[in-house]
Amino acid sequence: MAIVTIRNLDDDLKARLRLRASQHGQSMEEEACSILRNALKGEPLSGRALVNSIREMVEPYGGVELDLPGREAQRDFPGIS
Repeated sequence: MAIVTIRNLDDDLKARLRLRASQHGQSMEEEACSILRNALKGEPLSGRALVNSIREMVEPYGGVELDLPGREAQRDFPGIS
C-alpha cells in the first residue's frame, strides 16, 4: 500500500478533517482515505455516458432546444477523397 504525505495543510483544514473523522468514528488517516476514495470512485464521463448524464440534468427542466444554423453543402477539395 502506498504512503502519501500532505505538506502545508492549513490548520483550519486539519481541524475540520479531525472533526469529521471524529464524527465518523475513525482516524484522520482513515477519513482522508475515505474522502479520496469517494471523490475518485467514478470513471470520468465520456461518450454516451456523458450524453446521458447531461440529459438527466436538463430533462427535469423540459430539456434544451438549440437553434442550430443550417449546414452548407459539403465542398469538394481537389486531391482529397
